Amino acid sequence: MPHSTPLIYTITLGLLLAFVFGVLAQRLKLPPLIGYLVAGICVGPFTPGFVADINLAMQLAEVGIILLMFGVGLHFSLEDLLSVRAIAISGALAQIAISIPLAMLLSWSLGWSVGAGLILGLCLSVASTVVVLRILQERRLLDTERGRISVGWLIVQDIAMVLVLVLLPALAPLIKGSAESLSVSELAWPVGLTLAKITAFTLLMFVVGKKVIPGALHYVAHTGNRELFRLAVLAIALGAAFVAAELFGVSLALGAFFAGMLLSESQLSQQAAQESLPLRDAFAVLFFVSVGMLFDPTIVTDAPLALLATVALIVFGKSVAAFLVVRLFHHNLNTSLVVTACLAQIGEFSFILANLGVRLDMLPEDGRDLILAGAILSILINPLLFAGIEELLRRKERSRPDQPPTSEEIEEEALTREPIAPTELTGHIVLIGHGRVGTYITESLPPGAPALFVVEDNPDAVKELNDQGIEAIQGNAADPEVVAAANLKDARCLLVAIPDAFEGGQVVQQARDINPNLLIVARAHSEAEIEHLIKHGASIVVMGEHEIAKAMLNSVTPIAEAMARAAGAPPSTEFVQTSLRGPKQPTRPAPAGNGE
Repeated sequence: MPHSTPLIYTITLGLLLAFVFGVLAQRLKLPPLIGYLVAGICVGPFTPGFVADINLAMQLAEVGIILLMFGVGLHFSLEDLLSVRAIAISGALAQIAISIPLAMLLSWSLGWSVGAGLILGLCLSVASTVVVLRILQERRLLDTERGRISVGWLIVQDIAMVLVLVLLPALAPLIKGSAESLSVSELAWPVGLTLAKITAFTLLMFVVGKKVIPGALHYVAHTGNRELFRLAVLAIALGAAFVAAELFGVSLALGAFFAGMLLSESQLSQQAAQESLPLRDAFAVLFFVSVGMLFDPTIVTDAPLALLATVALIVFGKSVAAFLVVRLFHHNLNTSLVVTACLAQIGEFSFILANLGVRLDMLPEDGRDLILAGAILSILINPLLFAGIEELLRRKERSRPDQPPTSEEIEEEALTREPIAPTELTGHIVLIGHGRVGTYITESLPPGAPALFVVEDNPDAVKELNDQGIEAIQGNAADPEVVAAANLKDARCLLVAIPDAFEGGQVVQQARDINPNLLIVARAHSEAEIEHLIKHGASIVVMGEHEIAKAMLNSVTPIAEAMARAAGAPPSTEFVQTSLRGPKQPTRPAPAGNGE
């Protein structure tokens, strides 16, 4: 058996270089997606050195697309989409309507065909779901009106692109002009058959899948086997995509999206998203690496003017349409600018459609290179757009007269990042993480205990806590703004219950900087994690295995007595606890006046 294969080489080098360049991009405060594309360029056929198997990379990318769209479906709420359906549909169609004529003009100047201009326009009209969701999450805008408009807009664009992917092969001969003798009836047959298949698949998913898919997942969940649950999630995503493609001729992406969308209404949707996240992220990375492999960097020097025109069309051309549509629906300046900036880039669907256009001989390979280069540059420019918007809003606020602002003006001038209101609690307990450990802490607090303030990244858990009268906020506790909202200066103690000790270390360090005398208790799973948390400022670190061992030995009287006799001390529970505790952990003094 050979010790290496093209598949292993492709996966290994793809993930390794993606990690290296992703970390570098993160250090430069750029989206890691840029690093993944650069990694693909490095192992592609247009740069010196090792060249990965591009066919294998594209097959791996297909899995990435399936899991990516499954994840989009899991976060898709039909209710949220319906609430913004008018502006989302109008905006998505307006961007497509303005992008296609501008792209055709660019295509004509380059001597390309009408079909190439059409494909180019469609590619440049659709924003990246991955990039937009990340922007909204980082700025805590996902659950705001601006976030709902942006996500609804994206979903309409994605559905439109899925329809294009399905219909384009049937329409390609007519668009290319190679089917001049093709009659309307001959053209109507493949188009009608395609639409019929889409309709049949949609009905099957909503009638049968709506009961079968959530039901199967609930059955597996009740077995209590986490491995089977994770396997069930992946089987549903990949199985729905396979059925869609093989039986109905529908794209893999649409099948996976429908499966995720049906699961989104289930109580297990959040758990399904968490279980599929690691594999989804890994294959999504390989998708972007495979896209980078297709990019020829010489397009930057061979066609700089065409590249500038492409970037201008992405960042400014279609953004004009987005801004005008949002304003026409009577939204304020801030909402209009945020939605426009979110959509001023292109991503995964553009890459998929560009590849299809090249395969159908409708788009030249130079066109695909322009699209890839435009995507990279537009994603790089995106943070600068938000910085510019924030500066514009600040200047507007400074130029306002000294009279008190109205409520509408306050909303108008809100920055592009949703602020977190700090808690007014004092002498309270701050709990980071509300999983199994955090839930047990909450349920075990006796009546009359200090008030509890919880930081949790699961929105469902946050809503449930707030409904119970417990103050909770959603967010990553390592975010300085989230930590600041907990009012640690006046807190009684901090309990870090998240399982990731290295993320916990960031929380502990920030908390210690805010309040040097704060009592901080954290959890760990190994001796190395204990040392890490103590080093960053934890007062006490609890390791689950140690506590389990203490409880087990304390519950067995003969063992406790034997250990006491061996040490020449009277048997007692405290003796067993002390003997198992090991070397004394360094502690910090509790905050003066805050109690134990």
